[in-house]
Amino acid sequence: MKATYVKTKLNSLINISKIVTIHYYEFDRKFVYSGESHDFWEMVYVDKGNVEIQRDEERIILKQGEIVFHKPDEFHAIKAVDSSPNFFVVSFVCDSPSMVYLEKYHTTLDRTLKGFISSVIKESEDTYIIPKNDTELKKLEKKENARIGGEQLIKTYLEQLLIFLIRSITDKGTVGVFPTKESMESHIVVDIKEFITSRLEESVRICDICREFGYSKSYISKIFREQTGETLSSYAIKKRVECARMLIREDDLNFAQISAKLNFDNPQYFSRVFKRVTGMTPSEFKRSLNI
Repeated sequence: MKATYVKTKLNSLINISKIVTIHYYEFDRKFVYSGESHDFWEMVYVDKGNVEIQRDEERIILKQGEIVFHKPDEFHAIKAVDSSPNFFVVSFVCDSPSMVYLEKYHTTLDRTLKGFISSVIKESEDTYIIPKNDTELKKLEKKENARIGGEQLIKTYLEQLLIFLIRSITDKGTVGVFPTKESMESHIVVDIKEFITSRLEESVRICDICREFGYSKSYISKIFREQTGETLSSYAIKKRVECARMLIREDDLNFAQISAKLNFDNPQYFSRVFKRVTGMTPSEFKRSLNI
């Protein structure tokens, strides 16, 4: 008797139908690519150093081990930042609805997921002729001695990477919840404020904030001013003066010690800044407390 079996259809969350370009770049610190847009997806992974990514009007700093995605028709540009970067770029066609999770996505890859990047790079080098540092490459040429199955392995490694990234998003309880640009920027500003407040005894510069959060100076300055109505530097000064007022109330340190503790250049500068913010000199403020 012939047995009856039910054949279960396997559904695909992600289906990459075509590979467009594959690059592994090794540039010096002067590298700048002015940008482009196209009707397919692009993934950028930084293997070494730092790069600045522009996507439409937004700019972010991508550091070693981080990855970002550009959706179809999104303008994007890239340049080196204080380093001679190595980075991997692969562009591909994928019409799967689940790719919406990766729009504007930017994260750090863990060790397991970095393995997929390494596998894609290796199979790509074994399968295609990839000229070094050719930013104008528009078509992949297959090697005559390409190993069997290389194209499929590139496809499946990439698909697995994308699936695991989407899982990491949905496992955090964000299924169906996509933050607005405004809410995302609001969270960034809150984190920046906390960063500044936690380092009042240091000379925190805008470049330190950019390095910590992975965004460009122009983008961070823009959203901070839009959200708070003041500049980063004026907010940092205001918080240091608030701390100085607290220290004066505690009456354990003199003005010179407070100036040094909060990293003002000298007591005279501290006094000028204090008066500009509060309308009183430190001495006048102390007298108003009847200490």
